[in-house]
Amino acid sequence: MAPGVQVTKRTYAAAPVNEQPFFGFAAKSTEDKAGDEKFVSAIVGATGSREKAFDETTLRAWRAVNAGKIREAALRFNQAFLILPEQSAVYHGFAVVAQFRFNDLEAADELFKVALKQPNPVKALRADYGRMLLIAKRPRDAQPVLEQAVKDAPDFGDAWTNLAIARFQNGDAAACAAVEEAAKKRPSNNSGADLTAVRNAAHCK
Repeated sequence: MAPGVQVTKRTYAAAPVNEQPFFGFAAKSTEDKAGDEKFVSAIVGATGSREKAFDETTLRAWRAVNAGKIREAALRFNQAFLILPEQSAVYHGFAVVAQFRFNDLEAADELFKVALKQPNPVKALRADYGRMLLIAKRPRDAQPVLEQAVKDAPDFGDAWTNLAIARFQNGDAAACAAVEEAAKKRPSNNSGADLTAVRNAAHCK
């Protein structure tokens, strides 16, 4: 872990350790540690700095997430963890892996909370966290997270869609206002059906 960071040790027997968050907390041999150091040295040398190496690695990880390649994403986030373990994107990425690869919403919740406290969070962090809370059937917890998410990334249509859902499920009359904003922002294909559903359920114009 990075200094000052503590997370619950969780392992998943169905996956190789390099596809689990934090390498499945497996004890590493001298050879493993040497291999990690060699990898970090090579990628830092190729990119010019640890920061650039981290950015390149997490960029590939998020591309894998967006393509539905969660196993590849896990590999990349573990590499990012080796490069700069204190960065928010490491814990954000592992939260996504815990959620979508292992359906472990408790682990995802813990990791999202850590990500919020770490340096350089991406703008979509709260949007992803709020969506996870909705999936976990926790709309009351999701709404304040999503209210901030649309401030962090006001042009992110999916965040507005999820805020509309949270408001509707919580009986908030402002659900239709979020529906209207979401429609303006061109939400993704994945959230388009959700937007239509909440618009109809809330009887929005």
